[in-house]
Amino acid sequence: MNYKISILVLYLISLPLWAQGQTESMDSKGMELPDFTLVDLEGNTISSEDFKGGYLVIHIATTWCPFCNAEAPYLEELAQNYRNKNVKVLIIDVKEPASLVKEKLQDRFNFSFPVILDEDGTVAASFAPEDVLPDLARDEVMLASNILVDLEGNIQYMSLLDSKNFDAKLLGLKAKLDELLSEN
Repeated sequence: MNYKISILVLYLISLPLWAQGQTESMDSKGMELPDFTLVDLEGNTISSEDFKGGYLVIHIATTWCPFCNAEAPYLEELAQNYRNKNVKVLIIDVKEPASLVKEKLQDRFNFSFPVILDEDGTVAASFAPEDVLPDLARDEVMLASNILVDLEGNIQYMSLLDSKNFDAKLLGLKAKLDELLSEN
């Protein structure tokens, strides 16, 4: 069996045991956005600093993740619907070459926002709660996760993949985003 498929099967079998109903906050709520500097598909350097002073939605993905692909059109919809509300969207692709990501994500979904490459998974791993599936690599824990960062650079929402209660349309994320926008 392919390594990626094996990890995904393990991930999907294990997720309902720990993640059921855990779609917001986890232990990362209030955590400051980790610093990162990565390269996008065009070779431009993108840094966490580039998003200071605005809301940021981060989706951590791979091209082979069916959940990531299901959420992709809704991420683009969110980017379009919130672009005039100081909200930016960003995909961090984990451990895949630019050519594959361009073909399987960017060309397929035509994102209006950056897709950046986390070549070794370090940035994805920096978001992972320590008490979640310790048998998986920290970057693998974060696949299909959505993270909402507030104006001060603090994480206000994190959804980890819950295959039983999967929210492809990002309704929980949008509700939290609308709540934060109404407060400011």
